Amino acid sequence: MSAADVCAAVVPGVEVTGAWLSAALDGQAGHLMQVTDEVGRLLADLQLTLGEGPLLDASASGGPVLASDLADRESGARWPAFAPAACRAGAAAVFVFPLVVGAIRAGVLGLYRDRPGPLGDFQLGDALVFADTATMLLLDAAQDQAGEGAGPGGQPAGLASYRAEIDQATGMLTEQLGVSITGAFVRLRAYAYANDIQLADVARDIVARRLRLFPDPDLAPEG
Repeated sequence: MSAADVCAAVVPGVEVTGAWLSAALDGQAGHLMQVTDEVGRLLADLQLTLGEGPLLDASASGGPVLASDLADRESGARWPAFAPAACRAGAAAVFVFPLVVGAIRAGVLGLYRDRPGPLGDFQLGDALVFADTATMLLLDAAQDQAGEGAGPGGQPAGLASYRAEIDQATGMLTEQLGVSITGAFVRLRAYAYANDIQLADVARDIVARRLRLFPDPDLAPEG
């Protein structure tokens, strides 16, 4: 069984529309590992690009974040950029579970529905079991790489490329801008947000040298 199997099984198991699995990056769930559909992929990318959303909150807090209606006032106040964008993408409710063991944070399991409404008690319990299973599989996969043509946990080659491009672009920006990895990722995300472009597309253009970001003249170089 792999993390991909968990991502696929949780959809009918918890009666949601789709799911995604993100691995941890510097204390935040920053690397998309598995998705069940394009809406799930977009939800994960939106949160990284906008710098807000239940994915980031769950990763930071270490507890589940359950948003049963993204169109309500509470969600709009909590995530003023993400909530309306997620609704436009086709999600009405999002439920995110951190993948944690003690102090280790492996990532998050995200679920969404195309209609509003909370998870039932049994559905919530099942989602927590799926999250625990995904945690163990991700930690095991970190020590035991998957076979040819795949990444950790059975990650498809396409998503491995998505992850590698963001990593590579972030690394290139550390040199170009004279900032830390964290600072480079912030600049990458800010450019994507300001120009309404998906994070992966900005990273791809930077890696291909079609786009170059320049240091902010008002900021002193880090170090």
